[in-house]
Amino acid sequence: MDWQSESPELWAYLESLRCGDILSGTVAAVERFGVFVALDEGPAHPLFPGVGFIVGPELSWRHISAPSDVVRVGQRVSCEFLQFDTYNAEARLSLKALEPDPLRAFADRTAVGRELRGTVQEVVSFGIFVDLGDGVAGLLPSRDLHGRPAVSPVEEFETGETITVVVTDIDLPTRRVRLSRPQHSRHEGAVPAG
Repeated sequence: MDWQSESPELWAYLESLRCGDILSGTVAAVERFGVFVALDEGPAHPLFPGVGFIVGPELSWRHISAPSDVVRVGQRVSCEFLQFDTYNAEARLSLKALEPDPLRAFADRTAVGRELRGTVQEVVSFGIFVDLGDGVAGLLPSRDLHGRPAVSPVEEFETGETITVVVTDIDLPTRRVRLSRPQHSRHEGAVPAG
């Protein structure tokens, strides 16, 4: 569709927005692929329930199963404008951009080498994801499971089990926290993550 000629008011509104603008509106529809937002200042969209759209990863810093874990129809929201989607003629928005990044806070308070206790969140073939609290999880690779067989972490760890880990790397650009097991068997010095 040629949005520029078919809906000039909508096109002009979207062109007027700048990256970083804060926009408010009402959640108009929650779908499995994202959330439509009817913006207070914007015109109606001729096809979609709202002229604003938030993709799943922009809803929250935390892992979510579905957009409905974060918002509901009729809820008022404020979001940061990311870009003008010229194909769908909609404002791409971020809800999480207005919230503090829990990984940044974790990195600010946690030094590499620090020993923590966390909860096994998920066991996969290449390692274990450990919940460190406050929406931060780290990966304990199979090869770093000291004293345990590296070929089968599934048999050795259970979801929900509390374990002691050492932070070996915090990579903010890739949003990854890498963990290892402590070198010693004493764990009195470990503090709960969070």
